[in-house]
Amino acid sequence: MHSSTRVADLLGLLFILQNEFAGKTDLFELEKRLEVDLDDFMPIVYAADDLGFITIGDGDIIISDKGTEFIRSTLKRRKELIRGSLFLIEPFKTAASLGPFDIESLKAKLSEQSVMNFEGPGGKHYLEVLMNDWGVYSGMFNVSDDGVYHLIQSN
Repeated sequence: MHSSTRVADLLGLLFILQNEFAGKTDLFELEKRLEVDLDDFMPIVYAADDLGFITIGDGDIIISDKGTEFIRSTLKRRKELIRGSLFLIEPFKTAASLGPFDIESLKAKLSEQSVMNFEGPGGKHYLEVLMNDWGVYSGMFNVSDDGVYHLIQSN
C-alpha cells in the first residue's frame, strides 16, 4: 500500500464509483471524473484492490460487495472492514506477527524477509505514515508515547 493513500481518498473513490457509475466503469473515466493525476489516482486504486473493495480487469474497475458494504457502513464498521483486510497485506501482516514493535524493528523485519523495501530516503517516514494512517486509525494497533506499536485486536 502506498503511503500517500488516505482513507478519505478510498471513500471518495468508492462513493463516486458506486453512485455515479453504478459500481462499474472504465478506470480512466473514473480518474477523469475524480480530476486527479494518474500518479495520484493509481495508489488509491491499488489500495482499494489490496483491501478487497474493488476488482480491476480489462481496464474496468468494479466495486465489490465488501466495497459496497464499506461505503454504506458506520464509521465503526468501516474501521472493522479495513482492519480485517490489513491483516492480509503487507506491511501490516508482518507487523501483526511481531508483538510490540517500533518502526525501525518493523523496517528491519520487512527488509530481512524481502517483503517490502523501506530503505530509501524517507522509507522510515513512509512506513510510519502507513502504520498510523491505516493501522492505528483502523484500531489494529495503538502506539505509545515512546513510539512502540501494540496489536490491539487480532483477526
